[in-house]
Amino acid sequence: MARLPTEEVPPLSLAHGRAEARGALDGGHGPGAPAAPRSGAVPHDLRTGGLVLPTSTRCLVMGVVNVTPDSFSDGGAYADPDTAVAHALAIAAKGADVIDVGGESTRPGASYVDLAVELARVLPVVERVAARTDVPVSIDTRKAEVARAALAAGARLVNDVSAGRDDPELLAVAAGAGVPVVLMHMRGTPATMQDDPRYGDVVGEVEAFLAERCAAAEAAGVARDALVVDPGIGFGKRDEHNYALLAALPRLGRLGHPVLVGTSRKGFIGRALGLPMDERVEGTAATVVWSVERGARIVRVHDVRAMARVVRMTEALMAGAAAAGGDAG
Repeated sequence: MARLPTEEVPPLSLAHGRAEARGALDGGHGPGAPAAPRSGAVPHDLRTGGLVLPTSTRCLVMGVVNVTPDSFSDGGAYADPDTAVAHALAIAAKGADVIDVGGESTRPGASYVDLAVELARVLPVVERVAARTDVPVSIDTRKAEVARAALAAGARLVNDVSAGRDDPELLAVAAGAGVPVVLMHMRGTPATMQDDPRYGDVVGEVEAFLAERCAAAEAAGVARDALVVDPGIGFGKRDEHNYALLAALPRLGRLGHPVLVGTSRKGFIGRALGLPMDERVEGTAATVVWSVERGARIVRVHDVRAMARVVRMTEALMAGAAAAGGDAG
């Protein structure tokens, strides 16, 4: 499922955005409270098909493979299966820890894709990539039948932007296969999510949503240590909502699961820098550094080689600073 929408909604007042971001930095307890720590609870590893993904100790890089004609960033570039497979193998060689394959665009205003169409797009790619690399393949879908077929074809994770709401059977499919599942927050659907999104407390509402969806997944049989949470940057959010959620990553980490962050090439970066889609690598890198430092355990990106290096260097700085005893002055 091709994700990463541009958020074409005008921001609310700057004062409102600053207030939300300040509350997130304060850990949600209001002005004057101590700032939230840079990391939340230590998350668990993810296990799938005998493979351990070490999310308890480092941040993984999830590379994007959009097998769609209309993705916001690279629509049509990998719609041909041969091209998509070659791209997937290339990003594996560039340092991807997970390859995320999707066949339905979820950009703002995107229409629902028919089941048969989505299956025809992703299955040949998943099967061929899984057979040719040890890097685990994730299926990015909202549909239980697509998840089931992709897992049978070799996928090892399920990434659902609807968090099991669009098709509740998807959670049971993941449970039955014993694979990790990513649960993402989105207000509405891709077709409606950017229609004037508003929150009273974006961090609290997203946190409560993710906690409820984790409980629903466990009730469906998904193991607690197979859950990943994603605040859904850009999915039914204005710019100030995105900033508040990025500031609150340590708080979301205290849900006890690895936090996935997807900021790559998104509209809020373009608006901050005044840059088009193809010139947002440095802006994406800044958001990746910020996210890793604040406890993200998976970052979903397009520019895999560059972002893998950014992640590893950020982790080296964090480890070096800790070994040196923290601040130098």
